[in-house]
Amino acid sequence: MQKFVLAVFGSIAIGSAVMAATAVNYARTYAEDRSEIEDLQARYMFALDWQNPDVYASTFTDDGVLVWAGGEVAGHDAIVEEVKTMKAMDRVIIDASTPQRPWRRRHFITNIAVRIDGDRATGRAYWFEFNDDMRDRRPYLGAYGHYEDELRKVNGRWLFSRRQIFNEQRDNMAATDEYPAW
Repeated sequence: MQKFVLAVFGSIAIGSAVMAATAVNYARTYAEDRSEIEDLQARYMFALDWQNPDVYASTFTDDGVLVWAGGEVAGHDAIVEEVKTMKAMDRVIIDASTPQRPWRRRHFITNIAVRIDGDRATGRAYWFEFNDDMRDRRPYLGAYGHYEDELRKVNGRWLFSRRQIFNEQRDNMAATDEYPAW
């Protein structure tokens, strides 16, 4: 019995040491910074779904980079123009939809991992989208993937300095086998 108790306590001690060695130490402001980054991601999604070019671009630094299905664009003005292009492409679908109401697309973000180092951060998150562009407007999963983000705090606000979108429906944008989240 004594050997059993020693074995249990020994296992607990080893487990605790391993956990302590691999534990992530968060800065005092981590929760606040993470909350602000999650808010940024939500504002980005709303601007994407409502195709608001100025709000969308405002989630990026002035020299921010967006890597998406349309290619890689850098800078506020270029990102605004990309959203205008997205909107024009979607207009074709909207105009062809039945008169009952226009189709909608809604993006969602989940499984957010964030590493913060002062005024810089990296983020990883899954995304998926629902569409209802069928004649009966039933929702269906349109696409999914993940984001790999670099963020910078500018004038007290977190912004994307680079956002790369991986989309599993597109061969040229699908994730590799390399583990993305550190």
